[in-house]
Amino acid sequence: MIGQGIHNILKQMPAILAEQAQGLPPRTRGLLQRLLDHLKLLNEQVKQLELEITLWHRDSEASRRLADIPGIGPLGATALLASIGDVHNFRNGRQLAAWLGLVPRQHSSGGKSVLLGISKRGDVYLRWLLIHGARSVLASLQRKPPSAAIADSWLGRLATRRNKNVAAVALANKNARIVWALLAHGRGFDRAYQPQALAA
Repeated sequence: MIGQGIHNILKQMPAILAEQAQGLPPRTRGLLQRLLDHLKLLNEQVKQLELEITLWHRDSEASRRLADIPGIGPLGATALLASIGDVHNFRNGRQLAAWLGLVPRQHSSGGKSVLLGISKRGDVYLRWLLIHGARSVLASLQRKPPSAAIADSWLGRLATRRNKNVAAVALANKNARIVWALLAHGRGFDRAYQPQALAA
């Protein structure tokens, strides 16, 4: 049995082919070897592309600013910048979050508005990156004993009140809005930032 992941396959497959050489028909052995060689080639190409993304990220000041947001690393920052293009195409952060499919769908009837699950419109890959980044932030909160400041923060209160998937999507939505604000106003990420309306 081979463990999950490409590294386990690359490590264990040659030994399996060697051990079972007697029992495998030559064509099957040849096919498995060709598949293994192809997998190695694809793995090398992925490494080269990851290196190119890392180099582009280092050269891009906007990408480095976005990567400072908890839950958005170099991969998420470069993907967001490449997909969003001109951030001024969106009037505000909510429009960007809606474009990514991170806002609730609404069903309104007779003046009564009901919020449903997220719309899931827009780019699936970007939404996946933001939600999984948010999940990693929530997981790090659970691993470490939270300080009083974190437990009292918006995310700390949300994580105790709501299901972890709801909290992850809410954080992804908030991160999308932060991305818009940083790009639209040319600012860097500041954990202690408070909107002027709240600060006053």
